[in-house]
Amino acid sequence: MKEKRQNKIKEIIESKEIETQDELLSELARAGFSTTQATISRDIREMKLTKVSYGAGRQKYTMIQNADIDVMSKYHKVLKAGVLNMEYAENLIVIHTVSGMAMAVAAALDNMEIQGLMGCIAGDDTIFCAVRSKELCKDIIAGIKKVASDE
Repeated sequence: MKEKRQNKIKEIIESKEIETQDELLSELARAGFSTTQATISRDIREMKLTKVSYGAGRQKYTMIQNADIDVMSKYHKVLKAGVLNMEYAENLIVIHTVSGMAMAVAAALDNMEIQGLMGCIAGDDTIFCAVRSKELCKDIIAGIKKVASDE
């Protein structure tokens, strides 16, 4: 069932401009797949879906094609497009993103394997990042800012 659902997700995002998980959930329901938002979130992460701009500041889901693009460059673009601000408390970094971009930014950060960043939990526009120690938070934030500002 998972493979069929993920194949349908691929088909949907290749044929339609899907901006949110809710839209994807609706399209899957129309195609006869009964699933939850949590399952969709896992599918998005497993399939390494990301969001790209497609006009007037709008974002849509797409698949990363390793043969077609430089993946790290794609992650940098996601950070640049999505990150609004960052702050930390103890060993947690809170990142505020453009609405709907938190999952894409969190997936990019997780896949970039940043030293000391243990993992991210994303909502719609907020990400909590667990850092190995509070001493690393400033350096991680500076590194993310650098990546997000580079072309």
